[in-house]
This record gives sequence, structure tokens and C-alpha cells, in this order.
Amino acid sequence: MKTTINLLAILGLFICNAQSPYEIIDDVSAGRIEKDIVKLVSFGTRHTMSETESDTRGIGAARRWIKAEFDRISEDCGGCLEVSYQRTLEKGNAKTRIIKDTEIVNVLAIKRGSKYPNRYVIMAGDIDSRVSDALNYTDDSPGANDNASGMAGVIEAARVLSKYDFESSILLVGLSGEEQGLYGGRHLAAKAIDEGWDIVGVLNNDMIGNIEGVDGVIDNRTFRIFSEPTNPTDSAFQIRLRRFYGGEVDGISRQLARYVYTMTKTYMPEMNPKMIYRLDRFGRGGHHRPFCDRGFAGVRIMEAHENYNRQHQDLREENGVKYGDVIEGVNFEYAKKLTAVNAITLAALAAAPPQPKNVKIGGAVRPSTTLAWDEVDGAEKYKIYFRETTSPTWDSFRLVDKNNTEYTLEGIVIDNYLFGVASVGKDGQESLVVFPSEVLRRR
Repeated sequence: MKTTINLLAILGLFICNAQSPYEIIDDVSAGRIEKDIVKLVSFGTRHTMSETESDTRGIGAARRWIKAEFDRISEDCGGCLEVSYQRTLEKGNAKTRIIKDTEIVNVLAIKRGSKYPNRYVIMAGDIDSRVSDALNYTDDSPGANDNASGMAGVIEAARVLSKYDFESSILLVGLSGEEQGLYGGRHLAAKAIDEGWDIVGVLNNDMIGNIEGVDGVIDNRTFRIFSEPTNPTDSAFQIRLRRFYGGEVDGISRQLARYVYTMTKTYMPEMNPKMIYRLDRFGRGGHHRPFCDRGFAGVRIMEAHENYNRQHQDLREENGVKYGDVIEGVNFEYAKKLTAVNAITLAALAAAPPQPKNVKIGGAVRPSTTLAWDEVDGAEKYKIYFRETTSPTWDSFRLVDKNNTEYTLEGIVIDNYLFGVASVGKDGQESLVVFPSEVLRRR
């Protein structure tokens, strides 16, 4: 029998009815994640250009196993997942990291929404692995943490969330070709554009299992949420308006990062989420980027302390130092915690009504601030958020009845705060916060 997520917003983001987020957290299994990581490592290499015919080695065997796991999960829930491949042929080019004709294959599992089937929240992990030479597709490349950990987290989230029904669709996906140039993400983002998907946000999980940093720090509580501050698709006009109206750190991806942060602090207070104010690590990239490039919200969730001796390294020992991304470098309990962070965030967003559109703000030279927005289908209330201009999080709010799509905050001077609006469902489910994009002219 299916369970419907019910969340009750009181203070902060959510307080849960029937403790559903806690049930989701408790259901995530470190043992199952360990088993899946071990299985992915057993394929020897998952390099994008590696073996595809073998049933025991290479990227082909790995993706077939992932699909079989999704199929098994779907069978257990009565066919509740739509499981498929997305295949795209990349022609070989000596100037790229795809030096021979290679099929890039993503593995998708969709838990279709009951009310908004074309509206998606997405959790992604990378299938592929590599060693020191990005073009070496024959040597062993276990990729235990990078990124069997993230892929195992996606599979485990599918197991847990398949037990629930949601109004919006949840897509759990294994993306290919990340190490060769973010090919899988680019192909899926293009598919989303071509098919008119309404994507709420993408949670890209890339390395969620290491707790021992190369700097010697051991930390099983802290993780990073990378997000860029503004939308790369903004027009020159929108960029110019920010000089006068603000919004330099309020792009759609930053709102998604705040949502993940707040869900974690509310339901997993033992964890220490750190919002990192950049797209990705310095000079590096991940599979959320192709979605951001297309105008969708995307963040990267990953460990706080990386171990570069275990990333992109040939398996070897030099001067007493062991190199290579092997299973011994993965902490399965930590991977479980970050998988749970993803699962409760996906559940909350998939249960929420759509976010407000056409949010406007006005209040220049007045002792008050007025916001207006379009009516949202399914919203029982709206939440006007505001915060100090130097605060990274939404700290104050005012609940507004569903019959109001315009509201004035008396005594709140527009110059001194930043503002946003979220829609709230009948059981308290809450959308992402939307930063105003237009000026509300005085009537």
C-alpha cells in the first residue's frame, strides 16, 4: 500500500505530519549502499569508452546492472517506475576526450507525479570512472567514491521513494560521460528542453562517501552544497537591473541550495551542511552544470574533505602512499547520510505545489514593502520570506492566505532586506522561494 507524503509547515521550512521525513531518513540503508558500491567497483572499469559487450567488465555491464536494479525496484512497487535508457552516439574526435565513436547511455527511472507529471525533481549520479589518464579506458578504474558512491545513493533513493506517491515526478538518473566532458548531463538537459520538461531542480551527487581529507581532516558530518549565485541564462537587461534592485546571490540554483540546507538543518540537525558560493570546485565542473546552462536550477552535493590521492589516480603505491579510488576509501554511513539529505529534499519538493510566477516587488521611498505574484494552483497559503541583505538564509517570513496574491509588509523598509515568495500546499508542503523579477509600480 502506498503512502502519501504529508508535511506541515509551522516554523522554519517543515514540521512533518506522521513523521514522514524521519521515516525516509530511517529507511535509507548503509548496508544496501555498500553492496551497490561493491557491485559497481566489481566491473573493473566504468570508463566511458570501456568494454560494452562483457557481462562482467566495463561500462556496458555497469549500466545494464543499474537498469536491472531500477527494474527490480519497480517490480517491487507494482511497476511504479518508468525505467529506460537514453542513448546518444558521440563521434570520435582526437581533440576531445572521446577519441573513438562512443555511445553515451544514461539510465533513467521516473516516479511519475499524480498531478504534475511533466514537473520533475531530479537526483543524478555519474556512472563512469577514470584513472590518471582520462583517455585510458582499459586499466582498472574502480571509482569507488568517484562516483560509485553517488550512483549507489541514487539507486537507494529510488528504493526508498518508490514507496510513496507525489504530485510531481521524481527522476532518479545515472549519467554517463561525466569524466569525458559532461556528455550525459548535456544530453539529458537537451532532452528536457526538447520535451518541455518543467524542472524544479537537479541534485547532482558526485563523491558522497569520503570522510578523510588529503589534509588529514576526518569529518563524517559536514558536506558541501555548491551553487552559482545568479542564472547564466539571464539577459543583459536582467543583469543590469540587479545593480539597482539586488539579487546578486538569489538565482534559482542558490534558492535550491538554501532549500537543501534548510531541510538538512530541520530534519538532520546532526549534519553540517555548508553552502559554497560557486558553481563547483575551483576551476572544475560537475553534471549539474549542463542543466544550469539551460536555465534550470542545479546544485552539487558532495563531501567536505576530498582526498586527491584517491581521485583520478592509477592504482599504485609510491613512497609509502597508496593511490587509487578503492573501496577502502568509502565510508558507507556517511554516504547513507547524504543519500538521506537528497531523499527528504526530493520528497518535499515533489509534494509541494508549483512555485509562484511573476513575483513583483515595490516599496521605494515608503515605510513598507509590497509583493505580488500570480495565483498558484494547489496553494493553500503563501509565504513571504525576507532576510538581512548579508544573511545567507531566509530567516523571517509572513504567512499569507491563499486568497491574497498581493501583500504589504508594514514597517519593513525595502532597502534593508531581501525578499522572496513561496507557495504552501494544503498539508504545509512548500515550494522553492522565488526572488522578485519585476518592479511593482505604485498604482
